[in-house]
Amino acid sequence: MLFSRKTEMIRPDEALPGRDTPMPVSGTHVVLGTPTVGPWPDGTEVIHLAMGCFWGAERIMWQLPGVYTTAVGYMGGWTPNPTYEETCTARTGHTESVLVVFDPAVLSVDTIMQAFWENHDPTTANRQGNDIGTQYRSAVFTNTPEQLAAVQTSRERYQRALAAGGYGTITTQICDVSEAGDGVWYYAEDYHQGYLHKNPGGYCNHGFCQVGYTPTA
Repeated sequence: MLFSRKTEMIRPDEALPGRDTPMPVSGTHVVLGTPTVGPWPDGTEVIHLAMGCFWGAERIMWQLPGVYTTAVGYMGGWTPNPTYEETCTARTGHTESVLVVFDPAVLSVDTIMQAFWENHDPTTANRQGNDIGTQYRSAVFTNTPEQLAAVQTSRERYQRALAAGGYGTITTQICDVSEAGDGVWYYAEDYHQGYLHKNPGGYCNHGFCQVGYTPTA
């Protein structure tokens, strides 16, 4: 029976069993021409972002100067190597997310967060427009204490801007990757990778939302 309460997070013991085999992906970014599977070049960092449908979110991120590569997948849940169909049931606990590998000498976390805050609504829990469910929740999963501190500071600044404009409270999940479900990021199916480059007219509900954010650097 399909899980009907899609906006309520499941418990780990309720998660679908999943599988041991990772999703096969091509390994090369369709736009950037860079590898989409690590190891990553020395000096780069990784951050994982969830802001609704991962098709549009990935396109926003691969366009930022200083981004080495991106890929779409699932994070924050408990089902190993979930399929898209399983994730859509809300019984994996994952949110659609984007892996962003970037050069911190060129692109700051705060600038990444500007693109994050301004292109979705972080005040709607488990929802982006007509996309409803825990798979669409807003989230940032960090990989270093410095990233986490920068994201938390960014959240505080953007919340002040939202409040000044009369908007609501940020519901974005912010934590280290080790605290996000089973702590593992799983690649989505290959047809999802670079989807809006392969399908320029494909669905995308991202765009400027509410108020602007000025990065510190």
